[in-house]
Amino acid sequence: MSENSQFRFGAATGVGSMPGGEVREAVKTVTGSFEDFPFLPELPARGPGADMIGRTAGMLVELYARVEPSGWRIGDRPGRDTKRARSWLGEDLDALEEYTQGYEGPLKVQAVGPWTLAAHLELRNGEVALSDPGACRDLAASLAEGLRLHLAEVSRRVPGARLVLQLDEPSLTDVLRGRVRSASGYRTHPAVDRQLVESGLRDVFEVHDGGPVVVHSCAPDVPFALLRRAGAQAISFDFSLLTERDDETIGEAVESGTRLFTGVVPGTDGPLSDPAGSVMGVRTLWRRLGLRPGLLAEAVTVTPACGLAGASPEYARAAYAHCVRAARSLADNPE
Repeated sequence: MSENSQFRFGAATGVGSMPGGEVREAVKTVTGSFEDFPFLPELPARGPGADMIGRTAGMLVELYARVEPSGWRIGDRPGRDTKRARSWLGEDLDALEEYTQGYEGPLKVQAVGPWTLAAHLELRNGEVALSDPGACRDLAASLAEGLRLHLAEVSRRVPGARLVLQLDEPSLTDVLRGRVRSASGYRTHPAVDRQLVESGLRDVFEVHDGGPVVVHSCAPDVPFALLRRAGAQAISFDFSLLTERDDETIGEAVESGTRLFTGVVPGTDGPLSDPAGSVMGVRTLWRRLGLRPGLLAEAVTVTPACGLAGASPEYARAAYAHCVRAARSLADNPE
């Protein structure tokens, strides 16, 4: 295992978003469910500025965004939308600080990654930033500085935490394959060169000063090898979307010390199987790859398949408890 694996991630955690708008209740649920790997929850039901694009846009430095009918658009100065996003993030950090007094261990914070942000955040002409290489560079630099400040603020509030930065990149595959639509909807923007994508990710990863970075995508065809080369210490994905053609890259990732955040619990309300059944596919994958069963607990963190913004609060609590029990099942019975 590589040096990256020496960081002790928790056995189970959540992805990020949760239902409802009561942040203290959400943080209480998270810290109560994941005692050894909590995270800062996101509550998009509160409205614009709490959604994933708006929340991250509020973190940007010297770039400001406002809500237009078509989505979030870069503007000249911080308006009410930016101020609202920053205010909500401040409230979230207040609640996190309250419920993590004395906590020591891994703590995860999430933000949208540079390429998904570029695929959704519009320039003044209405086209997304992805349409302009210079805008992509400026956006990534602004994001990196904003994340640096955000991580420093979380460290100040929860001094015993070892921070894990999760970057959400659900649009990354579309960026790589030229599937991001133009403002008119009649064409798509050209695919971005893979080396440029990799370099852009690496530049943002470096803001964490060697700390662990997780990249999350609940879309099909997650580019595991590219993310690993860029320096991601862990990759978070919807396990149900894997196919056997992913086997080789996943095996290489595990053997290099990359942690897998396996999304095995559905993200919306529905019946939950027994915890051992939820991770049966992970055990099957391990056997197929010929990996040592004892490596499972070292290499896997169990999560929901994606965020739980569309779930009920009751289901969210049940899903988190289920993740914890499923992770325990993997550790106790790896074969």
